[in-house]
Amino acid sequence: MLQGRAALVTGSTSGIGLAIAEALAGEGSQVMMNGFGDADEIEEMRSSMAKRHNVEVQYSGADLTESDQIEGLVDDAVSAFGSLDILVNCAGIQIIAPIDEFPIDGWDAMIAIHLSATFHTTRLVLPHMKERRWGRIVNMGSAHGLVASPYKAPYVAAKHGVVGFTKATAIEAGSWEITCNAICPGFVKTPMYDLQAEGLAVQEGRDVEEFIQEQVSTRHALPRIISVEEIAGTVLYLCSDAGRSVTGTTLSVDGGWTAT
Repeated sequence: MLQGRAALVTGSTSGIGLAIAEALAGEGSQVMMNGFGDADEIEEMRSSMAKRHNVEVQYSGADLTESDQIEGLVDDAVSAFGSLDILVNCAGIQIIAPIDEFPIDGWDAMIAIHLSATFHTTRLVLPHMKERRWGRIVNMGSAHGLVASPYKAPYVAAKHGVVGFTKATAIEAGSWEITCNAICPGFVKTPMYDLQAEGLAVQEGRDVEEFIQEQVSTRHALPRIISVEEIAGTVLYLCSDAGRSVTGTTLSVDGGWTAT
């Protein structure tokens, strides 16, 4: 489906981003991975993905809080593949605290990684997509881009910003057959979610698995956690011909969280 295409997926060394990179490679796209982690483990992921799918897979450890490193990331991807056709902004972190106790550097990091980095990658890849008159930009929103929860003010603010930025990008880029959409997941089984749930459960003196089940069943109409493969499948749909007229919208893959 995506033979001859080239993709950049931020935050793709674990969780949702890794599943998306794997899915795109599985459809024939070349992939630039990005994220943090153990260097040997990342190299094993990269080389294994390339061999399994017989595509070129590269890696950059660019820090998305630094705009000059984002420029280097995009330049490296274009140099490696000759173009960039697909951009998936998936990098993310989570810090939980009340607004009046929230660390200022934590706010700055959350906005930089979730929102500012999405702007920088988009502004840098658009000229390459316009040149080829084809592009797919997928921003990882969240149910928290549509509704709010306590103790997550920077995350909620950033994800609402991502949703708005997605709409503006779609309007500006449509003339070049470039689409831009945001996927808004609910609770997804990822290392970041596991750490967050464990921290909250310990804070409340609760059993972790019991806490997760209660949290999911309280928010989701479907009483189960979402898999990373479900999110990756939604990305593939948006990059396929079937999704070529879908732009400027949010796709809620949230188990029914935002239905009420």
